[in-house]
Order: sequence, then structure tokens, then C-alpha cells
Amino acid sequence: MKIILLRRKLLAVLACVLAAAAMFYIVNYPEVVSAAATKRQLPIYCVQRDQKMVAISFDAAWGNEDTQQLIDILGQYQIKATFFVVGEWVDKYPESVKALHEAGHEIMNHSNTHAHYNSLSTEEIIADVSACNDKIEAITGVRPTLIRCPYGEYDDHVIAAIRSMGMEPIQWDVDSLDWKEIPADEITQRVVSRVCPGSIVLFHNAAIHTPEALPGIIQSLLQEGYTFVPISQIILPGTCGTDYTIDHTGRQQPCEG
Repeated sequence: MKIILLRRKLLAVLACVLAAAAMFYIVNYPEVVSAAATKRQLPIYCVQRDQKMVAISFDAAWGNEDTQQLIDILGQYQIKATFFVVGEWVDKYPESVKALHEAGHEIMNHSNTHAHYNSLSTEEIIADVSACNDKIEAITGVRPTLIRCPYGEYDDHVIAAIRSMGMEPIQWDVDSLDWKEIPADEITQRVVSRVCPGSIVLFHNAAIHTPEALPGIIQSLLQEGYTFVPISQIILPGTCGTDYTIDHTGRQQPCEG
């Protein structure tokens, strides 16, 4: 009887030790646990690139004060960027959409009403995305193939809905934080210090200090040997899972073999 009790105590202690070890592993190596778990559907945050390529993007949802100024700055350096625009912004500023397109910039989807997609059904997401696509295409003649979800929010059903439309969801790996109205020198330092080959940088139009920071950012990255391209040219073509994969950090990379 004593032997049985001792064995039970030993097993209980061993179970506690194993549970503690498992918890330690989960806390300290979450990426390994994540990879072993059911794989989430992720948008593209950045791209595996050997060349020094970077894509800069602007979200346009509200104001329009500096759109032409941004066009002029980018034009000065002959750089093409990607602008993710909300359908309601298109309604208010169709001439700005036309000007961006005529300057050679990509006009992509940022939803129709800037809704929280996680709370919408698949059908509602598709309807909202389609409405914004229709508005952009009516002005530019080009239907968007990329989308940035409002607020940067998404879950598996959001990503699945978007990809069912043949579109690719895009995030970013370098956040300028320009929407926080931080000084231009801080924006510059944040961006330049974080960019690496294949990065996607997030800016906003109508952010107070972005026009002031942008020339210095461009000049610094050009001096480092970077080439600026629109997002459609930095991402890898093909089908997710067939031609490329997206790892747990959101990095798009070619399929091996």
C-alpha cells in the first residue's frame, strides 16, 4: 500500500514538473508552438528579397490636405508608391484619386466604409470590398488587386473572404507612427532604422509631419542602395501555398523546390 501511495505521489510530482516545463516552453518559444498549432491565415507583412527593395504605402481614409504635396515629393525622386484608399474617401476626393493614378501610383483598396471586418460576415466583407473596388475602377480604369484591412484588423475568415475574391491582403513591417503626430525627425529615424530588403512601410496621408519627413527618408534609403517599388512589384506573384508561403511573422517567401 505504501509503495502504491509513493508511486502516486511520484506521478503527481512528475506531472507538475512536465506541466511547468510545457508552460515554460510556450512562454519562451511561442513561435515554435505557433508553427506546430493550426496555421493561421495571414496577410503579407513583408517579402523575402535578396535585393534592396522597399515599398512605401499610404492609407487614405479621412483628410486630403497633403495629397498633392505627397505626389510632388514622390515625383521629385521618381518614386511610385501604393495608396490604399477608402471608398468614402474616393467619393469625397475623386480628383485626388485621378491625380494619384495619373502620377503613376497604385490605387488599392482600404475598404468602402472603414468598418471593423472581424465583426462582419463573409458576405458583408465581399460586398464592402467590391463596392470600394467599383469606385476606384470607375475613376482609374484599373480594378484593385490588393487590400489593407481597416485598422489593420483581420482573422481567418476575413483573410479567406479576401483571397476568395482573388485579392491579396497587405499589412506592413515598418510603421512610421506618423498618425501619432510625432516629430518628423522621429518618423525618419523609425523608418530608416527598421527598413530591410522586402519591407513594406506604412504612412498616412493627412498626417501632419509626413511631408516633412518623407524627403529625408527617401534620400537616406537611396544612399543605402534601396530601390523603391509599388507593393504589387515587391510581392511574389502566384498562389499562396503553391508558388509562395507566408511564415508565422507574415513574411512572404517562395516555395522551396
